Amino acid sequence: MKNYIFKSERLGFRNWIESDNPKLGMINADPIVMEYFPAVQTQKRTDEFIDKMKDQFAKNGFCYFAVDKLDDNEFIGFIGISEQNFEADFTPCVDIGWRLSQREWGKGYATEGAKRCLEYAFDEIGLDSVKSICPVTNERSERVMKKIGMKKVGFFNHPLLSQYKELETCVLYEINRN
Repeated sequence: MKNYIFKSERLGFRNWIESDNPKLGMINADPIVMEYFPAVQTQKRTDEFIDKMKDQFAKNGFCYFAVDKLDDNEFIGFIGISEQNFEADFTPCVDIGWRLSQREWGKGYATEGAKRCLEYAFDEIGLDSVKSICPVTNERSERVMKKIGMKKVGFFNHPLLSQYKELETCVLYEINRN
């Protein structure tokens, strides 16, 4: 039995464990999953990301959580909230994000999980506001943002994507605690 921090109807959210590294590595190596990122990620970069998430969880009680399907305990990717400190007029902030195995797309997991993560962010952590960003070309992620009740704030040029003109212009969404 895995140690879930919280659950939604079909998903369990937890801190990262060693066996997640190669599984997320496979997701990060999928060019379709990583279509709206500058490149697929190496296993080394994936391992560094997971270490960063573990550190963030230890410090704040939140991160981009490892996510399992509850019916079979299969790891399917991450959904959660994370600190963002890149240079922009709305940072530092906490944003919500997700990355799931391609075979799990179209099943409503990102929306279900993101809604539950917002509840955790507002009710358990006590955050007042959560942001979300993606390149304007990433219509699937923007649809999830709308479905979970976020409102479009505007557009900005992401400083970490300035070398990737097709990804640089991003949309910014926000939701505030009621």
